[in-house]
Amino acid sequence: MSVSSSLATSFTGLKFETHLFLNSVSSSRSSSQYRIYCKPSRGRRSLIQRAASLNPRCEVASEAVVDTRSSSVSALEQLKTSAADRYTKERSSIVVIGLSIHTTPVDMREKLAIPEAEWPRAIGELCNLNHIEEAAVLSTCNRMEIYVVALSQHRGVKEVTEWMSKTSGVPVSELCHHRFLLYNKDATQHLFEVSAGLDSLVLGEGQILAQVKQVVKVGQGVVGFGRNISGLFKHAITVGKRVRTETNIAAGAVSVSSAAVELALMKLPESSHATARMLVIGAGKMGKLVIKHLVAKGCRKMVVMNRSEERVAAIREEMKDVEIIYRPLTEMLACAAEADVVFTSTASETPLFLKEHAKDLHAVGQDVGGLRLFVDISVPRNVGACVSELETARVYNVDDLKEVVAANKEDRLRKAMEAQAIIMEESKQFEAWRDSLETVPTIKKLRAYAERIRVAELEKCLSKMGDDISKKTRRAVDDLSRGIVNKLLHGPMQHLRCDGSDSRTLSETLENMHALNRMFSLETDISLLEEKIRAKVEQAQK
Repeated sequence: MSVSSSLATSFTGLKFETHLFLNSVSSSRSSSQYRIYCKPSRGRRSLIQRAASLNPRCEVASEAVVDTRSSSVSALEQLKTSAADRYTKERSSIVVIGLSIHTTPVDMREKLAIPEAEWPRAIGELCNLNHIEEAAVLSTCNRMEIYVVALSQHRGVKEVTEWMSKTSGVPVSELCHHRFLLYNKDATQHLFEVSAGLDSLVLGEGQILAQVKQVVKVGQGVVGFGRNISGLFKHAITVGKRVRTETNIAAGAVSVSSAAVELALMKLPESSHATARMLVIGAGKMGKLVIKHLVAKGCRKMVVMNRSEERVAAIREEMKDVEIIYRPLTEMLACAAEADVVFTSTASETPLFLKEHAKDLHAVGQDVGGLRLFVDISVPRNVGACVSELETARVYNVDDLKEVVAANKEDRLRKAMEAQAIIMEESKQFEAWRDSLETVPTIKKLRAYAERIRVAELEKCLSKMGDDISKKTRRAVDDLSRGIVNKLLHGPMQHLRCDGSDSRTLSETLENMHALNRMFSLETDISLLEEKIRAKVEQAQK
């Protein structure tokens, strides 16, 4: 039995059975003919059935006859007629299988979420799937995205989706309903947009960039976080930094709560930002966001009033490095008298502050501008319009804030368009870099081919020189042979290398690669195919 035939027997269940089977047929001396039907078979009772099952989408059986006696048909030509041809003609694809806040409810995202400590394990399991070479996991509160390098797009997506279903308990049908799929350039552009903050709820927010950086940090040294995926995420970090630096997209409030904080700080003297006394009335969703934005702006102490202390305690637990003082609503006027800025966000249907309440409050110091600021983000309003008639107070309501939000939103959308131009430019650079990787196997094969010839000729030369030659002479002859080979390879190697920044140079490099493959019969694609098979077998045996 030939080597290829024995390998085919060992590799049962792997994705390249057709390649191995056809090789065994071509090397056999049998004069019989084999008929391969491109039709799915559940039983996989024979090697022929397993080879045919590589193309389950064929509904009509197509007959391929292989004449083993024909010397004019090479093994490579037979391979090109097989179902395995798609693995050798097309390079691996970058695929993202994702579920985000835009497409998936929070309860499903919670089930799919993978803790950071489990990312290496997840990468390992994903790369053990038959059609997955590399993998990375980006799991945050707003998204669960798996990036893979797949030998087959269709089969890779199927395997990853089934793995996600198995690990989360969510049925495949539900995953398929909510997931999104992107391939190659679209997948690259998506990750770049995510890193730049263009896919976030708050346009340009910076937390996602830190999370993308964490993917790279955790992935370092993990088998399966390979050259393509690590290169993609590292480039995404560069894009995220560049977008924020060149467009300043993160500046400006885009929500009512952030606008309230931004407006208050705009009205206060800059020197008082760290010392101004803040009072937040209402610890519901809007009030909590106000607190978060105050903390983000550097505020480390504030008074929070609410009907009950439970919500305030929960916020205090979440923000342990901030001094949050709880006061009941019954002490509202006393607390307002001690505050420089009062934020209100309650569901009260009647005003909490009217002119008669505010006029008796202690005046604020000149260090904060001499005016008490009431920033009311409640509907109905918590602060009566009459309060603004006082010379010691200024009132801002939701309508005032909407102008700030709209102005900032328009500005961010303009910056987002600038960011897209940067992303398109960077996407082209990444694709060019990835294209340039195609030459690496050819470089290795060419060097190995030259080295085999060098060693063989060196041995002939040394045997003719006899056994009594000195070590110094042996070393000199060896160095001479290496020098000749290196000088001969220098030109071809230079024409196989490019930095990917020049599309013309890249095109020429790929042409040179194909020319060298033909001239020296390097058969890079076939060798890579066999290497991938062997790698999968070794993984399965461990």
